[in-house]
Amino acid sequence: MAKKENCRDFGSFQASNVQELISIPEEQCTFLNHGAFGCVIKEAIQIAQQWQLYAERQPLRFFDRELLPHLVFVTRRLAKFVGCDASDLALLTNATMGINSVLRSLTFSQGDIIVCLSVTYGAVKKLLRQICEDTGAELKEIHLDFPITGEEQVVDAVRQVISKENVKLAVLDHIPSNAPFILPLETILPICHQHGTKVLIDGAHALGSLNLHLEKLNVDFYVSNCHKWFCSPKGAAFLYVRKDHKNHVRPLVISHGYGYGFSSEFIWSGLKDYSPFLALHTVLDFWHAAGPDSIHRYMRRMSSHAADVLLSSWRTSLAAPISMFGSMILVQLPATIYAHKSVVDYNEAEKVQNLLYHRFNIEVPVKALQGKLYVRVSLHIHTTEDDIWSLAKAVSSLHELYA
Repeated sequence: MAKKENCRDFGSFQASNVQELISIPEEQCTFLNHGAFGCVIKEAIQIAQQWQLYAERQPLRFFDRELLPHLVFVTRRLAKFVGCDASDLALLTNATMGINSVLRSLTFSQGDIIVCLSVTYGAVKKLLRQICEDTGAELKEIHLDFPITGEEQVVDAVRQVISKENVKLAVLDHIPSNAPFILPLETILPICHQHGTKVLIDGAHALGSLNLHLEKLNVDFYVSNCHKWFCSPKGAAFLYVRKDHKNHVRPLVISHGYGYGFSSEFIWSGLKDYSPFLALHTVLDFWHAAGPDSIHRYMRRMSSHAADVLLSSWRTSLAAPISMFGSMILVQLPATIYAHKSVVDYNEAEKVQNLLYHRFNIEVPVKALQGKLYVRVSLHIHTTEDDIWSLAKAVSSLHELYA
């Protein structure tokens, strides 16, 4: 019988015994974190790769002669899907780029007030603080108490600040990442505009999880990612700017299109991989074939089912009424899991999240909100009832461990 060598004898590789690795059955992760980086449609990433290969066969032909008409065509299709004029929409690599473009284009000075929600995405808060440090503007956070009782609580919180302060800009999340309730924009936007406040909406989680009609919404600025709920390859997003603001918004990178209008300035920022934009045709074909309403119904049905299962199993509560959630829900974890801790914060949330991953192979984010831990459960068309039950049982076993 052949001698079994120690795996460390195989060079310096940490995991070097390939024969043993291959023999281990492939584990299927319970993936309930679609909201983090999305999950691309297989055909779309294949198309993106085909575009990459095509471009390299004759780069000058592709970039110099063919690319821009393709980008114009896909911009028109995406604009129609989100309900706006194609000339008001720009393709970008991610939502962060769009938010930076808007904020760097606006002028702020001493005494100006910018508001955001207390649950605004962390990177956006950092950008707003930096803007205020540079310009002398003041950042005010609109505090939200959890659990939220209903839409009126959120509307009142925004109204109280907007009506009392001379707010120049409100930066609001359509669906906050850390607390994924759907912001009632149809009510909040008129309040802001009534008081002369411009509104920038971070809709990173909106495209694909909500029906969008940006012109009817009458928002000043709107950004969203395509790679999250829309399921495109990574590196595709959009920025919408209402017509009366377009002359004042510039891309972060000034290139050949400068001086030729909004669309020209944003469409080319220099050489990069444009294949995620070109693959949007395949993604749009999928959504039109499957039907957005059908997909959204499935998401909401799964959200409701997940809430029923998890609340029944853990005897806890949601961070907001189920009617305020769409493709994600936020469910409180049993207090026994973290009651032994004097401080319940991000560090404790990360420990529980890693425990669920390493012990149960469940990928789900854990959030710390006002001294309590919650799981943010993402529900897309690939989510099954078995996924929900796996999470319910795993947390219940942790609950019994600490009880």
